[in-house]
Amino acid sequence: MRIILLLALLLFAPQLVLAQGYIDVTAPASRKLKIFVAPTSLPGEAAPQVGQELSELFGFDLGLAGPFEISPRDAGMAGADLVLKSAYSVQGGGVTLECRLVDQVLNREVTAKRYTGGARELRRMAHAFSDEVLRAVTGQKGPFTGKIAYVTKASGNKEVFVMDYDGRNPQRVTNNGSINLKPDFAPSGKEIIYTSYKKGNPDLYRRELFTGLEARISSRPGLNAMGAFSPDGSKIALVMTKDGNSEIYLIGRDGKELARLTNSHAIDVSPAWSPDGSRIVFVSDRLGKPQVFIMDADGGNVRRLTANGAYNVTPRWSPKGDRIVYARKEGSGFQIYAINPDGTQDTQLTSAGSNEHPRFSPDGRFVVFSSTRSGSEGVYLMRADGTSQTRISPSNGQDSHPTWSGNM
Repeated sequence: MRIILLLALLLFAPQLVLAQGYIDVTAPASRKLKIFVAPTSLPGEAAPQVGQELSELFGFDLGLAGPFEISPRDAGMAGADLVLKSAYSVQGGGVTLECRLVDQVLNREVTAKRYTGGARELRRMAHAFSDEVLRAVTGQKGPFTGKIAYVTKASGNKEVFVMDYDGRNPQRVTNNGSINLKPDFAPSGKEIIYTSYKKGNPDLYRRELFTGLEARISSRPGLNAMGAFSPDGSKIALVMTKDGNSEIYLIGRDGKELARLTNSHAIDVSPAWSPDGSRIVFVSDRLGKPQVFIMDADGGNVRRLTANGAYNVTPRWSPKGDRIVYARKEGSGFQIYAINPDGTQDTQLTSAGSNEHPRFSPDGRFVVFSSTRSGSEGVYLMRADGTSQTRISPSNGQDSHPTWSGNM
């Protein structure tokens, strides 16, 4: 028995040390892992900029993530804990990307993946491996293959676009020359809902991203806006004024009205679901000024969440259910805060410019938001603790209302 135990320890000890070491570095006070992104191996016919683009992509993804310190290229592998190696090849009309993460300390391969597809999918493949690196190091897959839907005035009108999480590959979703607002992804990431004035009234639409098929699912008189999918995708919470006041309702995916959740003299807006679907956070001025409240998913058990500030709006729950982000009016603009669902640890995350519309990434590591800090309004990312605030949308755009899909 002692021999068997000894053999087991010899066999599995490196993996146990590796996992424990990686888990430890995810704590804020722990040392970051140094990772060296090796230059991508390229075939003779590949343009050199392909390798540079892939190296920069891996460095951006993993540098933003938190657990890593990216080693300078001129430093090489010296002193690095981990080395990311990649090779790109062309095969007929397709491409192949092979990636490996190697532990320098234990001299072993941590994870490896091989991806094939068209040339236009190369960045998606690389983001997919960044997701896998985070899974190997932290135990939770990264969000880098997700998409961000947002509203832009780049064309002169407010239209909905979708882009990669890092701001690349923007694609137009609406093109109706009207006002389009507040996109929200279905849990599948394959469709969105948004409000549009294209038929005169602010109506709610549901649109499939890959086919372009669209349906107007709520066109009651007055406002049909701020739609939010339930976690299972079967229901939508939204704001309507059909009964004369701004109230929160539930409808099905087909637009059939299911329930009225609020019924007060106040303005009730901005519903957002808890990740288990049992509660809804929303904004109401029922106490005089806009504040954040929480209610059960059937409209009962309403309680006030925010106790600080006189004007708090646009809340959104984290995927783990442990934090809620929202925007608070500070002077002439807004700043983003995060708070526990029990009202504790109300923490300011931004301070530069005016910042609104915060939304968590699917894994809860990041928050996407809009900000005016650089002059024109743009879409930014930050870690959930407020660090590494980075603009991702084009510098010449007027971009707002971002929301992050699950991995595609």
